[in-house]
Amino acid sequence: MTRNWARAALARLDAHDEAALVTVLATEGSAPREAGTKMVVWRDGQAGTIGGGNLEHRAADQARRMLDAGQTPFAIQDYPLGPLLAQCCGGRVRLLLERLNDNSRDWLTDAARRMDAAQPFEVRTRFEPGLLSKAVAPISASQEDGPAITLAGAVATARGARPAPGDELVERADAPRPPLLLFGAGHVGQAIARAFEPLPFRLFWYDTRPETAAIPGVTVLEPAEMAAKAMGAEPDAYGLVLTHDHALDYALVSAGLAGGGFCYLGVIGSKTKRARFMSRLRDDGFSPAVLTRLTSPIGLPQLKSKAPEVIAVSVAADLLTRQEAARVRNDESASASL
Repeated sequence: MTRNWARAALARLDAHDEAALVTVLATEGSAPREAGTKMVVWRDGQAGTIGGGNLEHRAADQARRMLDAGQTPFAIQDYPLGPLLAQCCGGRVRLLLERLNDNSRDWLTDAARRMDAAQPFEVRTRFEPGLLSKAVAPISASQEDGPAITLAGAVATARGARPAPGDELVERADAPRPPLLLFGAGHVGQAIARAFEPLPFRLFWYDTRPETAAIPGVTVLEPAEMAAKAMGAEPDAYGLVLTHDHALDYALVSAGLAGGGFCYLGVIGSKTKRARFMSRLRDDGFSPAVLTRLTSPIGLPQLKSKAPEVIAVSVAADLLTRQEAARVRNDESASASL
């Protein structure tokens, strides 16, 4: 779904649509999506997915029946995927379905703002007879390694006791998304921006050409301002350089390498362009160790198509793979230090 499920929910309330929020509370065995996955459902549509197939169809149908009934504020539903839904993954899923209304605006707005700012947070839901009370709270850096969802202080499970009156459900939101600095708003840049919109990155998109200001999401800067953005990038940032001008591409690459930020810095182009850039960077005093931080060409090497949409998918797959590898390394490092 759109990364900001709270914004999607607020949009339905703004449109005076009754809506329901569906959350995967827990899974067991093979399941389409992980705990914490959400979708927003209203009578004529939905935003997001909990994995598709019969599970999603049944959940969306139940959410709409809840809206039609007009009284039930929430429901807990268990789905054994094989016996009940004939889904071959065969696991088990427990869902929370809850009605949203104008009383939900405060906590949804708080959650939406924190997601916009990539701030870690948790949603606390207290089960009371016939109602849910909701609150949003920040998560400190020292708390970020906990389970995705807990119920009454224990990890939520897909079977066994359901929430009882007085129990508190705590859902931890996604960890902060790393920034992606995208330099260039041509056809490839636009395709990349579309591909990355639902992915776990915060997009910052720049171009120097005044006419690109009409493209939603693009910030028009002078070349020196763009170079300053590249030089000031944080160590966890990803960078993609694909402007309309090779000289500008080189200036941005040079600034990015000189700044010492970026966990990934890629520049679009052929092997010939890469060779020319590497030769010039060496002449400008960049060491071999620094030059290993530059990726060119970008994307997966086995995908040869020059179509913007294919390049975008290739780059997205490459960066997601790198992000997952970094997460695994961090987890292993944290485990080794215990």
